[in-house]
Amino acid sequence: MSEAYRIVYRGGTGEITEKKSRFIATVIPIETEEEALSFIEQKKKQYWDASHNCSAYTLGLRHETARCSDDGEPQKTAGRPMLDVLLSEDIHNVCVVVTRYFGGTLLGTGGLVRAYQAATKAGLEASTIACKRCGIPVTVVTDYNCIGKLQYIVAQMELFTLETLYTDIVTLTVLTTEETSSGFIKKVTEATSGKADITVQNPVWFIIADDKPVFFPV
Repeated sequence: MSEAYRIVYRGGTGEITEKKSRFIATVIPIETEEEALSFIEQKKKQYWDASHNCSAYTLGLRHETARCSDDGEPQKTAGRPMLDVLLSEDIHNVCVVVTRYFGGTLLGTGGLVRAYQAATKAGLEASTIACKRCGIPVTVVTDYNCIGKLQYIVAQMELFTLETLYTDIVTLTVLTTEETSSGFIKKVTEATSGKADITVQNPVWFIIADDKPVFFPV
């Protein structure tokens, strides 16, 4: 697996007004370039009467695919400033379209750059940004005498319990990370005097949203 990176979990829409021009930024998460291009075309059809529908998107852990469009605005006054916001915020797999309704007053080159960047930031602020990271589920099988100790360790390390099964024994599955898995296993081993059966499962990708883990395909 790889290091953590920031993504858009839920897209959003933000809007600013600059000298009577409206700038509407719509943000969505994407997984492919085809999704980005389809979304851009969708926004152009939705806002067919707008002056411009400028866009920017980035894909990959290293922003391997990064594209932008000024859609008729002066060169490098819209798409590139929008993309710069995505890159500076280090958000991956995201597409943003900023729709402009001209208000009758020219903004100038600097004014356009500031407006498109501000709109992009407003769109991101209206979205849910999360850190996608590698998780390592660890299953612990022990007797009832140790369950209190295990629950204490989980709470102390601020980990998430994914499942607890009570039969003649207790089976507890806990979500750890690459940074916390070894420490958790060590604490469990010490707390149970080495009697617990500990199984490290395959890594998963996850984010924390609404105070709980949400998983993604590996």
